Amino acid sequence: MASRRKKATLWVAAAFLFATLLWRTRTEEDVPSTSNEAVGDTPSEARDAQGGFALPRSLAFAFVAIFLFAAGAALGGAFSASADEGSALAVASDTSTATDDTASTDVTTAEEATSEAVTTLPAPEPETTTVAEAPPPVPTSTTEPDPSPSGSGNGDHHAAAPPPVAAPTKHHSRSAPETREGTGAVVWLHRVLPDPTPPARRLSPKFAARLKEIAKAHRVHWPRVLAVLRAEGRSGRTPASGGELESVATKLEHGKIALDSRILALTRYNRTVRLQALVNGLEAAKPRLERRILRDRRITVYPAGRADIAAGRVDVRVLVTIRYLAITFREVGVSSLISGHRIFARPGVVSAHVDGLAVDISTIGGLTVSGNQAPGGITERTVEALLHLPVEVQPQQIISLLGLGGRSIALADHYDHIHVGF
Repeated sequence: MASRRKKATLWVAAAFLFATLLWRTRTEEDVPSTSNEAVGDTPSEARDAQGGFALPRSLAFAFVAIFLFAAGAALGGAFSASADEGSALAVASDTSTATDDTASTDVTTAEEATSEAVTTLPAPEPETTTVAEAPPPVPTSTTEPDPSPSGSGNGDHHAAAPPPVAAPTKHHSRSAPETREGTGAVVWLHRVLPDPTPPARRLSPKFAARLKEIAKAHRVHWPRVLAVLRAEGRSGRTPASGGELESVATKLEHGKIALDSRILALTRYNRTVRLQALVNGLEAAKPRLERRILRDRRITVYPAGRADIAAGRVDVRVLVTIRYLAITFREVGVSSLISGHRIFARPGVVSAHVDGLAVDISTIGGLTVSGNQAPGGITERTVEALLHLPVEVQPQQIISLLGLGGRSIALADHYDHIHVGF
């Protein structure tokens, strides 16, 4: 394109010069032959005079034509150089763009190749170790651990650092006191405890029949005869022989055995569960206990709690506790079972109420717990009665304003009820 412009400029300049020369020649030929009579010039002199002026004029026109030719050539060269520079810049830009595209394509290809190389690397083999991994902690109890030193789980600290290969484990205390509801998200499994009286703790049918027969013959109640044997530490399927049963029944008949609080509490427990449950297990007696509690006028349960009992959601230990207190104090009021109770006992710890393993007592013996927790009052007697229950149905927490040792805990936020949890 630039070469064409240069050639065109040269041709225009040459044409202009040629036209100028032709015009000048024609002008000289067309000048008329006039005489200058005034001055007396002859025609030959006039031509000579005109010829004298024609030469400089022709040189001037030639000079102008050459100048125009040179200017045209210079302008044409400048335009050509500018056009060539623009073309070069355009070519360079195209080349740079192509280079960048090529480089980008190369980088992308390299990244894809690297990604493919990473994804195709084989997975590292797990490291082997000779230390056995600690199994996850079993949620044996979501209730509150005992704040006593014996339940804290803290051991002596030695100067030596623990071995670095030991896997960390969580220590869960068994009976943390119930406090406030937590706010963290916690996933837990519904806990269902086994029958508190396994076959090894149940009475044999033969011993049960013999117990009932001998107690009737001596005009004493079998629950009291069995309570005396249990208070002496006799356990198992056959706590005593026939002769020992006769001896205990005879002493009771004649009032030769002192009936302390322990014997009286075990007697009420035997009356609560009945002899059939002691032979077949407490779970077998659960439907009967549910019906008796719902029909008993000495037991007051809020409507949602009655629905929990009727649906079979309440653990048999809780049912035994409610009826045991009704037999002991003639009246009991239940303020909380499952429905209506908060989920968390404290942050991160699910309350035993959620699994039907706890009960809150608000009234006992016709008196409210609130305002009656002074030493020697109804609350203290209730806590003592619960502490005398057999080990298989012993509560894990008995929380009020009084701490009487064992599983009893004093907490200020339990001023209006007694919490009994398993």
